[in-house]
Amino acid sequence: MRRYWDEKDLWFYFELNDQGWVTRQIEFQGATGRPVTVASRSEWFEELHAGRVQLYSAKFGMPADQPISLDELGEYEPVVPGYFEELWQRARLDLSDRVEP
Repeated sequence: MRRYWDEKDLWFYFELNDQGWVTRQIEFQGATGRPVTVASRSEWFEELHAGRVQLYSAKFGMPADQPISLDELGEYEPVVPGYFEELWQRARLDLSDRVEP
């Protein structure tokens, strides 16, 4: 699913589990569609337990910390799973290749 936040000029893409928790999240900003977040909930928790969550968050961002409720679902557009995967791979590659300042 996806949603646009005009205040920040961001497109949010979410993959959800059955309880509404975001399992993977992608955020693209601006007219160029630059990825700013490509975070996985499972990876984030792995890095948290390993003591590297700050490094992970600095590079890939952080997934939403609250589930999306059934009431909120109407505010989102559905996205074909294959399209989400394509965006995920492209955005992950982009953020992985960036050189840290």
